[in-house]
Amino acid sequence: MMIFGALLAFALAFAPPAHAAAPTPAPVPTLSPTQWLATIRNKFRSHRPPPPYVVYTESRKQNNDRGFPDYAESYSYKYWCRTSDRAALKRKIEIVPAMGFAEFERAAFNADYDPGPPTADLFEKAPAHPVAQSVAPTPEPEASPLQTIGQVAVTSEYEYKVTSVTFEGKLVHLVLEPIRDPERNRLREIWADKDTYELVRIKSHDRLFVPSGVHGDDIYGVIFDIKIAMLQGTPIVTDIHGIVGDNYSGDGQIVDFTFRNIAFPTTLPDWYFDPKTYGSHPVSELPR
Repeated sequence: MMIFGALLAFALAFAPPAHAAAPTPAPVPTLSPTQWLATIRNKFRSHRPPPPYVVYTESRKQNNDRGFPDYAESYSYKYWCRTSDRAALKRKIEIVPAMGFAEFERAAFNADYDPGPPTADLFEKAPAHPVAQSVAPTPEPEASPLQTIGQVAVTSEYEYKVTSVTFEGKLVHLVLEPIRDPERNRLREIWADKDTYELVRIKSHDRLFVPSGVHGDDIYGVIFDIKIAMLQGTPIVTDIHGIVGDNYSGDGQIVDFTFRNIAFPTTLPDWYFDPKTYGSHPVSELPR
């Protein structure tokens, strides 16, 4: 009995409490809807400007109007992009190891070609008119002076009304309504880490341009569901799922883009961004 009593006392001494308190979750910062949006935007902008060059592979997949894979409009390109003006040399990836000729593009969202680059400013306004290949982007606006609310620095944000703020696990989800000019103020929903304020996903308005002969392009609204990750301290777009609206019934009602093999070289040759010189460089000099 003496041995049993000693063992029982030992077990009780080192046993965990019967009703140990559960860990208390970290409190969610008390911010107004507008302050949530401004804080998330400021966090995203704190990582800008992006590195001077970005190299990436962009792949597009879409279905035809009957819902089957549209192989003619599903393809991959490799891009060498200068981020200051988004000028890019691109080559189509044919059957490996073959690659297409050098082509020039000024990568952009809301343009009559594929979206990009993955380092784009996702809070930037859409252009007032369709983007022309020869037009360089305007400089990004300077951030407003920061105000301190508790321990969170924010700026005023007047382009959107935040109609809903909800919490989904570790994320905060904002539903936005443009106060003016919804074609240019393109954000519709955003998700961010509620503790770090880092952006992880957005839904935004974009455009599909369909050639219609002498009258130019027919333009349809698109909603892009965009996934975002961090690479070497820079937010990057990794995946886009697009759904075309405005009663569009042609091919590509649903389209998907992926951005992979993303890298930030420290330098690239100047001629990559001068399409007038492409013809003077043999295929052997083109980047791969």
